[in-house]
Amino acid sequence: LAEGEAVELAQVFAAMGDPVRLRLLSLVASEGEVCSCDLERPLRRSQPTISHHTRILAEAGLITGEKRGKWTWWRIAPDRVEAVRRTLGS
Repeated sequence: LAEGEAVELAQVFAAMGDPVRLRLLSLVASEGEVCSCDLERPLRRSQPTISHHTRILAEAGLITGEKRGKWTWWRIAPDRVEAVRRTLGS
């Protein structure tokens, strides 16, 4: 890995290094698209906590959000996930 790739990959791993974020990522991946409002119950976390975790995943490029009214709808960033997969496989 080049230095830049290693830094980028470390950010991804740090984002996935929390059990709540891993579960959140799994929920978004399984649903295709999830509203922030629908993450409180399955994660058993408050909305501010969910916002914190989605922000970290979004900054790592693993999910993307679209604001609709007062809520954000989240989707997996397939290009980013595939790039991580390729990097690990090479």
